This record gives sequence, C-alpha cells and structure tokens, in this order.
Amino acid sequence: MTSQTPQASTDFSALALSPAQLSNLQQLGYTSMTPIQAASLPPALLGKDLIAQASTGSGKTAAFGLALLARLNPRCFGVQALVLCPTRELADQVSAEIRRLARAEENIKVVTLCGGVPLRGQAQSLSHGAHIVVGTPGRIMDHLERQNFALDQLNTLVLDEADRMLDMGFFDDIATVARQCPKERQTLLFSATYPEGIAKLSQQFMRNPQQITVQAQHSAGKIEQRWYEVKNSERLHAVGLLLNHFRPESALAFCNTKQQCRDLVAVLQAQGVSALALYGELEQRERDQVLVQFANRSCSVLVATDVAARGLDIANLAAVINVDVTPDPEVHIHRIGRTGRGDAEGLALNLASMDEMGSVGKIEVLQGRESAWSPLSELTPTGSGPLVPPMATVQIIGGRKEKIRAGDVLGALTGDMGYTREQVGKINVNEFSTYVAVERSIAPQVVQRLNSGRVKGKSVKARLVTD
Repeated sequence: MTSQTPQASTDFSALALSPAQLSNLQQLGYTSMTPIQAASLPPALLGKDLIAQASTGSGKTAAFGLALLARLNPRCFGVQALVLCPTRELADQVSAEIRRLARAEENIKVVTLCGGVPLRGQAQSLSHGAHIVVGTPGRIMDHLERQNFALDQLNTLVLDEADRMLDMGFFDDIATVARQCPKERQTLLFSATYPEGIAKLSQQFMRNPQQITVQAQHSAGKIEQRWYEVKNSERLHAVGLLLNHFRPESALAFCNTKQQCRDLVAVLQAQGVSALALYGELEQRERDQVLVQFANRSCSVLVATDVAARGLDIANLAAVINVDVTPDPEVHIHRIGRTGRGDAEGLALNLASMDEMGSVGKIEVLQGRESAWSPLSELTPTGSGPLVPPMATVQIIGGRKEKIRAGDVLGALTGDMGYTREQVGKINVNEFSTYVAVERSIAPQVVQRLNSGRVKGKSVKARLVTD
C-alpha cells in the first residue's frame, strides 16, 4: 500500500476532466479543490484504487463522484458504478450530489436503493436501466438476490464512510456485494477513521491501494474550544448551564451511549428546552422527523451518539457540546468539525470528569495544543427563559407519491393563504410526507388553514410536529 498526503488545493482545470464537466463545476460554484479532492482525484482519475481518510463536509462526494463519472459510458445502460453508504440520509445526499455533477453529460440515470421504501417501486426503476446505483448494503443485496440488476458491467465500486458501515456490522454484506463485482474494477474507499476492518477489506477486495491522508484538523481561530471539569453527577445539569450562558440557536450534543442521550433529552425538555434524541435504534420514520426538525431550525438541541450522527451535514451549526469525552481523539476532531463550517466561526464546549483526563490528553497530543479550561461557576444565564427555536414544523400527509413539490406548498402558503416568503422556512418532500418549517408564532394557524384549504388544487391533512 503506498501512501500520499495532499498538496495545496488547486484548480479543477489541472485535472483530466472534459471541458463540459469543467464548465459544469464552475456553474455549481466549485472554485478550487478541497484538500481531499486535490489529493485523491489525480490518482482516482488514473484508475488507481484508493483508501482515503475524509469526513463529512470535506468534499469527498465530489472526489469519488467525478472519478466514477469520468469512467462512465452514457450510451451503455448497465450499472457501471455502485456506491455503498451506511445510512439512507447519506445515500440521498450522495445521489443528489452525483446528479448535480452528472449534468455535464446527457441523461445519466442515478438510482437510490435504501430500506424503508417499498422494493417494488425500486425494482421498476431499475428495470428501465441505470448507470449508477447508490444505496445501503442490505437493500442492494436484496435487489441483487432478486436479480433486479447485475454488476457484470461495473467499473467503479465506492465504499463511502466505510468505518461507519463496519460499526454497523456490514462487513459480510460489503464482502458479498464486492465478490459479485468484476475483478478488473476500481475500488475507492472513504473513511473518517481506520478501524481494523478497513485493512481486512483492502486486503480482500482492493488492488495495491494508494492511501490518502488529509490531516483532520481545524484552525484554532475558527473553532473556539472550551473545557469544563465536572463531576459525573452534575454533567447533565451542566449542559443546561452551557445552553443558558452561550444561547446557541442550534447545538449538537454528543453522548457516548444511547441511554445518556435519552437521559439528557429528558433533563433538557423538563427545563423547557426544545431537544430531540438521535441514536441507532430509532425507526427510519422517527429518524427522518428528528433530522428534519433540527435541520429546519424547529429544534434547538440535537442529542446524538457518534454512530447516529455520522453522515449528517447540518449547515450553520452554532455549537457542538461534548457531553462525554470520546476515547478516540480523531472522533473528537470530527465531532467539533461540524461547527465553524465555511466562513462561520464555531463553538466547541467540552465537559470532562477526572476519569476522562487520559482521553483529554490524547486529544491534546493530536491537536498539538493544551486545552483551555474554564470554571462552571462562570456560566450565568444571559437571556430570559429557555432556548426556543425560531421555527416549528408542520407535516402534510402526502409527498412525492402524490406529486407534491416544494413549490406547490410554498405557492399555497404565500399565495392563497397570504403568508410572506420570510415566514416559511425549509420544505422537505419525502415519499409519503411533506415537512414545512414556518415561524413558530403562526404554526397553529398554518395547520388550520392547510386543513381547510388546498395544495395543488387538492385538500390535504396537516398536523404540527411536536418534540
């Protein structure tokens, strides 16, 4: 295995990409390559196998997306690229990004295959042919067993967030799928960390992979980190103190166990804070609702385990709170890297007890600097009352299956019902449901008007989604 570290970000025109793709990238606002793109695209475009270390938000989807599109023959309607993802949310994000990158070519068909959606509709979609399939290992195996698509024309296999898939116990599923792929293919593996299973995967299914490592660091200036020493008995109460003092509009709080997540949400909700939990065993429908509410600013605090939070890309996250210190220092870097994205500044607030100081030491070594400690006693309330999110979520029964589009909902609210564009937030149209964020003060009235009015000429049922 050869190893390579990235050069500085460079212009996409330095790559062997078609003029149409370069023009498309310009239109999409891709100005220069991120470190992971600059390091991985040159060897990937040469057809080399790669093991690349990259986290959510680093630009990895464009890195493997551009590589697999460059090898695609649009005139051949067999599946030529397969992307395995750990969760439905990530698969949806990856499919959307590949479709944007594929605009340079005529009629590239991308099909997403995940659980929680009937197999029949997916099988029908595959029967019309597909160039690229993106999905979760279990559902892809279901379709392969039913012979709904074949892999004999595959030239690129991508394992996205491979460490997360291994965490979830997908090793055997990945191995089953990889064995059905042609031997003469390119395999691109992206992972935030390197658990043992990664080496096992690369030995079994990759050909002399190049290893790309991008240092998972953040500039000390962009993310302000503060550490507070706590006794275990005061840890959950301390989260409330942090929220009342810093008053972030949105915060992601990390716990090491799902029980800690549940306990913290109960404590925060009792204090009047709008908080929701995200952990591995939630049903897909519950998970979707939680994510929609947090992303559209209807919930102030999302309390999550690392496993559940992988693959989430929430924009404008004001603060990350580490309720428990993670024993893995690289995981700490990925946790805090979710705030301070783009040009924004971020806040990382960390609680640590005496028995976690060994883990704090490992984080200091990786970051190359000492932690800045502050006393809990300096945390004083800076606002009146608990944090209240600016928006509330209204669920409309009916989604893509009923041909509802975001524009239809916006049109109904701003046209017939007389609300302003500013009073309406994010609109998410799912298979069977549509979620719309509206200003909290008008939410009950919006529900009433939707239930007595029409969307796209049809009556609909609506309800307020509550914590």
